[in-house]
Amino acid sequence: MQLEIRERTVGDVVILELHGRITIGEGSVQLRDAVSNLLNAGRNRIVLLLEGVTYVDSSGIGELVSRYTTTKNMGGQLKLLRLPKKIKDLLMITKLLTVFEIYEDEETALASFK
Repeated sequence: MQLEIRERTVGDVVILELHGRITIGEGSVQLRDAVSNLLNAGRNRIVLLLEGVTYVDSSGIGELVSRYTTTKNMGGQLKLLRLPKKIKDLLMITKLLTVFEIYEDEETALASFK
């Protein structure tokens, strides 16, 4: 299953709901394009809702870090919401858990932008 991305906006925050796999090739490219399009449109407050992600490979992890860095460098914020246990464990092992702001509920994630 490839990556499916649904976009919705709450106030001035864009929530990208990700479903499927973030892997080398298609999934990581889709994620890169989705975030880049938002940033190019001046929309730099982004939440990635990851509960529907079934698998992330090393390329996918790299893309998450890259999108985080790019967003930050453009004066924005990218935060993660509802990580599946496997992805949370992967971020812990790679010591990236401390890099990202991670939230379990949407209200708290949205409030963190204020």
